[in-house]
Amino acid sequence: MKAVVITQPGEPSVLQMAERPTPTCATTEVLIKVAAAGVNRPDIKQREGKYPPPANTVQDIPGLEIAGTVVETGPAVTQWKIGDRVCALVAGGGYAEYCTAPQEQCLPIPGNLSFIEAASLPETFFTVWSNVFDRGALKNHETLLVHGGSSGIGVTAIQMAKALGHKVYVTAGSDEKCRFCEQLGAAKAINYKTENFRQVIEQQTDGKGVDVILDMIGGDYTPDNIHSLAVEGRLVLINTMKGKDVQADLSQVMMKRLTITGSTLRARDAGFKGKIAQNLQKNIWPLLASGAIKPVIHAVFKPGEAAKAHELMESSAHIGKIMLNFSQKKA
Repeated sequence: MKAVVITQPGEPSVLQMAERPTPTCATTEVLIKVAAAGVNRPDIKQREGKYPPPANTVQDIPGLEIAGTVVETGPAVTQWKIGDRVCALVAGGGYAEYCTAPQEQCLPIPGNLSFIEAASLPETFFTVWSNVFDRGALKNHETLLVHGGSSGIGVTAIQMAKALGHKVYVTAGSDEKCRFCEQLGAAKAINYKTENFRQVIEQQTDGKGVDVILDMIGGDYTPDNIHSLAVEGRLVLINTMKGKDVQADLSQVMMKRLTITGSTLRARDAGFKGKIAQNLQKNIWPLLASGAIKPVIHAVFKPGEAAKAHELMESSAHIGKIMLNFSQKKA
């Protein structure tokens, strides 16, 4: 099969097309003929040599989410059959013509979504559900603040939380991105280059603060995050783009009874991810099928243009998802 491989740690140019053996299914895995794959920030970290995949995962082919057709099933697979159209969360190997996935981590393609649209779902939808609704325990009519509102994670979190009845605030890096986030359903989008999100959240919530913050920034955002949380609020970290070392007023954590938590998803086992998949299929997949939640695709590249896809992601000029099209079709 053809695959995009990391020839050595480095810049986007280290991504090259190569021939690799087609993988074979383990007992409870399916083999998927990949039609499309999503590009995500962990792929960039892996390419740079800063985020190695789990030991039992293909090491030189990045890619955490795919969509395509099941062409082979392991002997103990009960959930899928050959010919099923699925999207899947994988621990690596997605930038290829074929990829295996645990049966628990596959989901049916909702509604009439194309393979490209379906491949844009797993990484961000699994991440948002796990961190906002499981770890962050967003419930009833609580409020959510999402940093990076125009990212793949951001556009997913806005739509998912809004559809489930929550008021969502976001930060983004331009007026255009802010307008897009508000059109998508954010109650208020804050341009972090011209506004202080702490001050705006204080104004927007009459000093109460928000109940949950989903943060991929870290660094010097942390003190303002703590200030911006309501009593019993939860700060959930999924990345530290501005650094892992912080200074913060821990007395606020005690006085407001705050919870600071976080997670990474890639190394979790198939059982853990399978429970997320079940929650998504029950609570979110009907909203995708009805069009209440929609995939947001910024750009689609051919596999041989994977380096350009990474360059675009690193520029942060995109709104929504960046995709690789392994099919001959446009969608």
